[in-house]
Amino acid sequence: MDNIIKYVRNRTVNSNMDGQASYVNLEDTVSVNRSTIEISQNDRNQSDTPTYTIDSAVEKMGFGKFQVKLSLLTGLAWMADAMEMMILSILAPALHCDWLLNEWQKALITTVVFLGMMLSGAMWGKLCDFYGRKACLILCTLFTFYFGALSSFAPVFIWLLVLRGLVGFGIGGAPQSVTLYAEFLPSKQRARCVVLTNLFWSIGACLEVLLAIVVMPTLGWRWLLAFSSLPLLIFAVFCSWLPESARYHLACGRSDLAQETLVRISKDNNVPLPEGNLKVVQSDVKRGQISDLLSKEHRVTTLILWFIWFANAFSYYGIVLLTTEMFQIGNACQASEANKQNIEPFCYLRCLQSKDYIDLLYTTVSEFPGLFITMVIIEVLGRKKTMAIEFAIFSVFVFLINICVDRPVLIIFLFVARCFISGGFQAAYVYTPEYYPTVNRAIGLGTCSAMARIGAIITPFIAQVLIKVSPYFAISIYGTVGLLAAIACMLLPVETKGRNMVDTDDAYDPVVH
Repeated sequence: MDNIIKYVRNRTVNSNMDGQASYVNLEDTVSVNRSTIEISQNDRNQSDTPTYTIDSAVEKMGFGKFQVKLSLLTGLAWMADAMEMMILSILAPALHCDWLLNEWQKALITTVVFLGMMLSGAMWGKLCDFYGRKACLILCTLFTFYFGALSSFAPVFIWLLVLRGLVGFGIGGAPQSVTLYAEFLPSKQRARCVVLTNLFWSIGACLEVLLAIVVMPTLGWRWLLAFSSLPLLIFAVFCSWLPESARYHLACGRSDLAQETLVRISKDNNVPLPEGNLKVVQSDVKRGQISDLLSKEHRVTTLILWFIWFANAFSYYGIVLLTTEMFQIGNACQASEANKQNIEPFCYLRCLQSKDYIDLLYTTVSEFPGLFITMVIIEVLGRKKTMAIEFAIFSVFVFLINICVDRPVLIIFLFVARCFISGGFQAAYVYTPEYYPTVNRAIGLGTCSAMARIGAIITPFIAQVLIKVSPYFAISIYGTVGLLAAIACMLLPVETKGRNMVDTDDAYDPVVH
């Protein structure tokens, strides 16, 4: 190289505009070329270095200490949100007695919560895709805690509606904890882990009923609201440990931060990362675009998923609200007889007693076997068949509620119906994050959550209002929706069992039937 420079310096001549000879010093130019050669050589060396993806890293490190801690923290978020949701079935009957609310006002207490969740579901999903899962999850948790505690001071009905609506707005971001959690799980354990973590939802629901048994007879509903918001504050405090999604960082072009998170998992699990460097993906890929959910690749699945989530929330919260209503009015035959005699609701409805709360606890416990059943069959039958079967069984036992039976038998029907609809709901939480790529995973789950809230908005007017007008018709609506949802599950064009989670549509797996 030095000989070339010397030769060029001595031999290269240019003529300027005055016709005088001048020498052109090309040493700098050749130096640049030398650097270029060296950089090219480095690039060649780097290209020879093996690379690995987040999927391969997560699969190799498996389920270890890191995932256990993340499971507990994610579960705490679910438990806190479950308490805020379960209180709806307790609050309305209590206020019916305390503030003499009519049926429409009782339904509105539940509806405003889900309205807030619907309005915020897609928003939280979009924010998570833009600013990260961790920051938005902490924000929505603190938001929910603040207005949950504040609602215990509501002086009048309208203020209670406003504050509970804001609680719902915060809860709308809760499903993003599943997005974050699922992105750290190996494919073989993902379904079982997501379903198992949702045991915390059932624990939260049971804890709320136990809290009601202790608090309601002595302190009343205001203290119940205050105590129910405390787990949200506890979760926010522990969120300092919560990691940001490595897939999110990689989708943003921050491979350095993604690498740091993977190293953290490697140390916690005491398993080395794959050899080489983390494979870098394009950072200019659009994220959080609702229009992408309705693209040619996703349109059919997205529309079916929206209905499935609608049916899940409509049915699940419907059976929860229907339980306390049936405890007040008796079985369907007694309610129908009261309607024939034109008995006003205030005359034949009674306030819930300690025995009613204990029976409510029995039906709430049904979620535990439901989740275990789902955890077992979801890896054997797949996601689609699991959801379809559970919707179908739910539908059968809802129709059985129309039979004139004694209270113990009614509790059994309610128990089985809630058992399988809760399992089906969790199966949807497994399927949805597995289906969408990273760049649209949060917004996909967010829009599904928003559609679920539409179902939840409608369900109080069936379970708490229409049930007083025509019990048989109201109950049959839930059974029919369950059957339609079972059919919709089987029409899903993709089965996600055993499929890796992808980051972009370009890396999308072929359709698996």
